[in-house]
Amino acid sequence: MNIKKVGVVGCGLMGHGIVQVAAQGGCEVIALETEQAFLDKGLGRIQKSVAKLAEKQVEKGKLDEAQAKAFVEGTLGRIKGSTNKADLADCDLVIEAIVENLDVKKALFAELGKLCMADTIFASNTSSFPIGEMADASGRPARFVGLHFFNPVQLMRLVEVVRTDKTDENVFAAARAFGESCGKTPVSCKDTPGFVVNRLLVPYMTQALLMLERGDATKEDIDTAMQLGCGYPMGPLTLTDYVGLDTTLFILQGWKERYPNEPAFEVPKILERLVSEGKLGRKTGEGFYKWDGDKKS
Repeated sequence: MNIKKVGVVGCGLMGHGIVQVAAQGGCEVIALETEQAFLDKGLGRIQKSVAKLAEKQVEKGKLDEAQAKAFVEGTLGRIKGSTNKADLADCDLVIEAIVENLDVKKALFAELGKLCMADTIFASNTSSFPIGEMADASGRPARFVGLHFFNPVQLMRLVEVVRTDKTDENVFAAARAFGESCGKTPVSCKDTPGFVVNRLLVPYMTQALLMLERGDATKEDIDTAMQLGCGYPMGPLTLTDYVGLDTTLFILQGWKERYPNEPAFEVPKILERLVSEGKLGRKTGEGFYKWDGDKKS
């Protein structure tokens, strides 16, 4: 099962990165958006990102100027923007990277299930929703996987390849191979809440918030302890600010609703309070810390 043509639904924060790495891997890519303005913005980000990557390769001596120009032209030449879902009909693989709303995703896959050719593989880039529910909505659960890339997609080397009990073995193998062609290291996982990374990461962040809530230690000491004691690049409170308090709360609330008896999915009151106050972390300038752009002030 050779994936040569890929459709990516959504050209926003995650989608534009997926489009780029798929094109860099040699695939013809259809970047789909709902409006031309959104599409233009996403394609513009890709153009800047590819040019910057080529420039760095020249600086490192890995490419000369002619090779860099060919790389940029070749990558961008494999990308076509569209606002028409019909352009996805003959794709070998269609990846969804739209808003984190399960009902919206299920409706999309129900539509794509009727539109795309029978051999098309479907994938979701969701970080928190069950793959199986979207797979059933598509009408072709055997040809459905999760392909969870990480932000920024162009730089992060991991992709989680998620299978359900109904995923065909050849489909799963093709999805892993696609991840490798994008320059990523794939890890396999069953359709479990949060897959591998978020299933470990979010409860870790939650425990740090609960420690702060109880007054066990200050936010600075919790962060310093995990940085120096475990060698993490940033502490859990800083990380929560970086991810977004609203995003973290959204994931936890969804898990709590689905698995009410799982103690790891406890929702800290301090998280609910800060989100209600509009303090969402780095993107609003204040969360657990105050921020000046990407730096704590």
